[in-house]
Amino acid sequence: QVQLVESGGGLVQAGGSLRLSCAASGRIFSFSPMGWYRQAPGKQRELVAVIISGGTNYADSVKGRFTLSRDNAKNTVYLQMNSLKPEDTAVYYCNVRTFEGNYWGQGTQVTVSS
Repeated sequence: QVQLVESGGGLVQAGGSLRLSCAASGRIFSFSPMGWYRQAPGKQRELVAVIISGGTNYADSVKGRFTLSRDNAKNTVYLQMNSLKPEDTAVYYCNVRTFEGNYWGQGTQVTVSS
């Protein structure tokens, strides 16, 4: 069974920065896609960024502001979020996909005040 533990959310002013961390335990491989999604109130969950074997994909809305990185030795991904905007406010969920299933973290709230 895979478990994901997230940390790093919080309240920040527009233009500020936050870093989210997600540590995975269980049967994770370095090529298992791993990344972050977010869900704002009244909206569907959407992809923020994901690391796959061929590289990293970002949502257009975060390109140039967010950076996703991965430490395979620790089975951890980090989402560095810079130049935050009020529209980035959402619950952020870590996700990893393995041969055994699609796993989600519990979510961490990010709130950006204007």
